[in-house]
Amino acid sequence: MSEVSITFTAVAERVQAWWARRQWSKGREVPYAVGRYRESWAAFPALIRQYHPDLNAGIALSQVPPAADVLLLWQCDAGHRFAATPKEQRHRPGRERRRSAWCPECSEQASPRRTVVLPMRDAVQTPAVTENAVLRPRRKRTPPPLCGKTPDVPVGTAFVSACAPKPASAVEDRIRADLHQRLALDRGMNAIRTAKPFFQHLEVWPDFVLPELRIAVEYDSIGRHGLEHVGKREGVDRRKDRALRSTNWEVVRLRTGNLEPLGPHDLQFTTWNAATLDRLVEAFRAIRGSLLVDSYLR
Repeated sequence: MSEVSITFTAVAERVQAWWARRQWSKGREVPYAVGRYRESWAAFPALIRQYHPDLNAGIALSQVPPAADVLLLWQCDAGHRFAATPKEQRHRPGRERRRSAWCPECSEQASPRRTVVLPMRDAVQTPAVTENAVLRPRRKRTPPPLCGKTPDVPVGTAFVSACAPKPASAVEDRIRADLHQRLALDRGMNAIRTAKPFFQHLEVWPDFVLPELRIAVEYDSIGRHGLEHVGKREGVDRRKDRALRSTNWEVVRLRTGNLEPLGPHDLQFTTWNAATLDRLVEAFRAIRGSLLVDSYLR
């Protein structure tokens, strides 16, 4: 007899059933104390606004593990209520910057799907199929062409890109000024040549490019609506870091708004000041050594 393998798919529990099961498995009335997962949720202010304990058996969001397979009830700013797991909510933004991306109903209203109205059965006329009828094959989606503005320079070379976005943050301007006041480094580069395409470009655009040290610095915040560098956007950051490290560059991310570090040299901070600058220079020393970094001190 042949063996038959059966795969069971886990189904998310309702919050009441999930909480009761955790009470039984932990052997106590409150399995998770209030505030235990506050830091894990702090980077998602939009979700904190949408979550209401009174809709979820009085359980606080900081009592829910981010990886819990539990259906929670959420309510958006427009008053729409919907059920979703923590994982679904944390990965909902995708590439969109709208606050409505956190609510399925608001997102659908902002970008409705196209519906096709089919005729009634009696009105359908089936055309006769002849011997010469040929079925047209479906066209394969071709990827968009690569940008042709990237110069033909060796992989890992820093250069000035015509496609790089201009800095739009006052904090970035201050970091840049303080960084170059401390270190005598070239401040004209804004792109690094990569081996593989990154969003239709053979280049990436770090916030700060330090060619003498082969270090790229990124300034990350959650943005005005709490949608930046969270959910699927975090995956883009990780992909960008891999692209840079594959060219023998290193990355240091300055993470604010309770964003967790992504790499071994990332720094968390609340305010940019002289102490934070000192920490950043120490990170450079840890990567390239004091002998090289200190030779650029002003």
